[in-house]
Amino acid sequence: MGAASAFRLRQLGLETTLVDPCDGSAASLGNAGHIAIEQVEPLASWSNIRSVPRRWFGRGGALDVRAPLVFLPWARRFLTAARKENFALGAEALGSLLLHALPAWRRLTKDVGRADLLSESGHLLVWESEQTASLGRAAWAAADTGTARIQPLPDATLDSLWGLTHNRPVDGIRFSGTAQVTDLSELADTLEAAFRAAGGELIPSRVESLSQKDGVATAHLTDGSTLSADIILVAAGVGSARLMSDLGHNTPLIAERGYHLRWTDHDWPSELSPIVFEDRSMIVTRFAGGLQAASFVEFGKAGQKPDPRKWARLAAHVKALGLPVRGEPSAWIGCRPTLPDYLPAIGQSGVARNLFYAFGHQHLGLTLGPITAEIVAAVADGRTPPVALQPFDLNRFESRKAKRA
Repeated sequence: MGAASAFRLRQLGLETTLVDPCDGSAASLGNAGHIAIEQVEPLASWSNIRSVPRRWFGRGGALDVRAPLVFLPWARRFLTAARKENFALGAEALGSLLLHALPAWRRLTKDVGRADLLSESGHLLVWESEQTASLGRAAWAAADTGTARIQPLPDATLDSLWGLTHNRPVDGIRFSGTAQVTDLSELADTLEAAFRAAGGELIPSRVESLSQKDGVATAHLTDGSTLSADIILVAAGVGSARLMSDLGHNTPLIAERGYHLRWTDHDWPSELSPIVFEDRSMIVTRFAGGLQAASFVEFGKAGQKPDPRKWARLAAHVKALGLPVRGEPSAWIGCRPTLPDYLPAIGQSGVARNLFYAFGHQHLGLTLGPITAEIVAAVADGRTPPVALQPFDLNRFESRKAKRA
């Protein structure tokens, strides 16, 4: 989000400084690489609430809560967002962003000279039992998938997967119109190089705090230095809530943590699209650097120690499926920045006129990074953005304190 926005702002001719610790902690460096334009329906829904018992980690599922005191206030807002009328409005807003997501990806990879980093081969989803297949087919048939299209997997494809797993999947579907980033690390390096080549400045540090005087925000870095600018954009993932709270903004952001294991030694076919094993809530993706299995929705604090049971569960799934991997995998954990209504925060502060924000994209940070960057650039340039921003304004969560400031 930050790197893509910085690149687009610099393209406008604005003197642009990107403050980034460059420590590999960003969620976009370890996710499944999936450009998920099919996920139009916000996860704040009653169907997801009803599914909690079967998705619970203690019962073999992927959902867990490790910081109840942080989660409960967030969950109350989640329940409000899940109401039928609020869910419908959320789906409309999210759909407006996802409509532009893939074209924005094409433009970004073309502009940085690496169209090869985007693969538009779609993805597969499979089930391992007749019962889950029946339920899953019905659920996806009823879902709003935006511009993505769904087709049944032919028997020949299911048979071919048998060579990669111990057992032939019972059934599956293919999504067309979705995409994948082929190398997340290379994408990060490419964006940084393109930003620098355009004349941008990168400061490998963190913003410790924000302050404002007479309606103008100033950024304070961890080394004690300060940065002033006509535009300050907060795109700091889960760290955004702390920075926005410095100016009185109520930002109910939670760390929704995900885990992955990656094997460098494997026999996964290079032409095979990412596969979601829905019964296990796990997605398997081949990257240039290895084969990765990712899963889990763990609500907690960004600084909490990882739960080793999650990696053990992933390893057990891979072993049970018989996936063709060898050796010891590398392990990773990252924090999805998630707001209770599962909509991002994109807009301009009502407290400091030079403060803008773009964060809280939950599972869709990678998917929506390029279009969000184009929105930020349009607003900074005084142009009308391609989507209406009112649904993403932080004032939907504003406290009285912020409104009086």
